[in-house]
Amino acid sequence: MRIGIIGAGAMGSTHAAGWAQTPATLCGFLADPPAEARALAARYQAQVFPNLEALLAAVDVVDVCAPTHLHYPLVLQAAAAGKHIICEKPLALSVAHGQAMIAACRQAGVRLFVAHVVRFFPEYASAQAAVAQGEIGQPAVIRLSRASYQPQKPVGNWFLDPDKSGGMMLDLMVHDFDYARWIAGDVARVYARSLQQQQPEAAVDYALAILTHRHGAISHIEGSWAYPPPTFRTRLEIAGSDGLIECHPDHTLALATYLRQAGAGDVPDVGVPGSPMLENPYTTEIKAFYTAITQGLPARASAADGLAALQIALAARESAQRGVAIDLPRLPELE
Repeated sequence: MRIGIIGAGAMGSTHAAGWAQTPATLCGFLADPPAEARALAARYQAQVFPNLEALLAAVDVVDVCAPTHLHYPLVLQAAAAGKHIICEKPLALSVAHGQAMIAACRQAGVRLFVAHVVRFFPEYASAQAAVAQGEIGQPAVIRLSRASYQPQKPVGNWFLDPDKSGGMMLDLMVHDFDYARWIAGDVARVYARSLQQQQPEAAVDYALAILTHRHGAISHIEGSWAYPPPTFRTRLEIAGSDGLIECHPDHTLALATYLRQAGAGDVPDVGVPGSPMLENPYTTEIKAFYTAITQGLPARASAADGLAALQIALAARESAQRGVAIDLPRLPELE
């Protein structure tokens, strides 16, 4: 299996490290400008492709780690070339584009995977397994939090352009929207509030969203791009009819402070949660994609799951903009 990665930023380099732990051959990278990919290509004895056509001609699988607004055209072109595709979250910037991407891959007979890596973090996967096995009864209230610093890039910080990233709700909170749906099923209604919707001049963003699931459960989801780097904090709580699951990484701290400092040192452009496990969850995710493709197995996070998470995130953003709850129509892809 020959792999080509589009994008050489934080996710491109993270996916490359994962592919290096599989039997697949990492052929090379495509980035704009190409210079961004040279160090990665040298590290993995791979090449820098001059254009998309050259990459598509050389690989079997296209791993899309480019900015979000490029997902839609890149996936369509890869599907037309008959390549299997891994696409970083969020799937796209609109439900219509996500549906078109899924339809194109189905018509071309290729697999489309969406990289919702939280499903591969061991504490989140273990909690989901416990719920699925009925250990806490019927899920009733889910509380999830994902708080980091605002993505920073010295040039062209596309994360801060909502037309390219979709904003914090699509880029960051989409992880927990997907996870909440994995735990409690499809979502019927979303209500959200956002700092930047209330104060457009705010230099950071913070949001709260309430999801009403079709089976009655409620999810409270917190997202933040307001911490000082290199902070990345998460929290997980699932209350059911027969019990409770908690994962609060800060519980061992009597007092914690997070202060902004000038010259905080070398931190990644984008906050990435850590894990104490021997294997990086991103590598676990890539290995799962490899196995699913080579053995024809279902994905832990399907393209339809990625579309559903996108729909929830878009509804949360719309709710914050309009100040009203948004009802979600059923998607044909989820029937």
